[in-house]
Amino acid sequence: MNMSDPILVNVTEEIVRGLVSFLLRGPEYQTFCKCEICELDAVALTLNALPSKYVTSLESRDEAFKVMNTPENIERINKEIIHALHVVNKHPRHKVEPTSR
Repeated sequence: MNMSDPILVNVTEEIVRGLVSFLLRGPEYQTFCKCEICELDAVALTLNALPSKYVTSLESRDEAFKVMNTPENIERINKEIIHALHVVNKHPRHKVEPTSR
């Protein structure tokens, strides 16, 4: 893909997806469900609480990443993710597997 090829990307979404995936695989969230439904619900809940940052080129995407990748922004994003993970863990939408007897 060329740097000037048009794209439509929400940089906030890219950051949140990466951080949710990373956090779910960390030691603090071993007991949390990691199914696709729960992971996407956590991403969606987080994104609904944060401002979108859409860009239309790889160059502007890279610039937006630099601007958003500050300790303050990452801390805010992580707070929203942690809140979302706890909400989804408490109220999962996936079907519960029947327990075998």
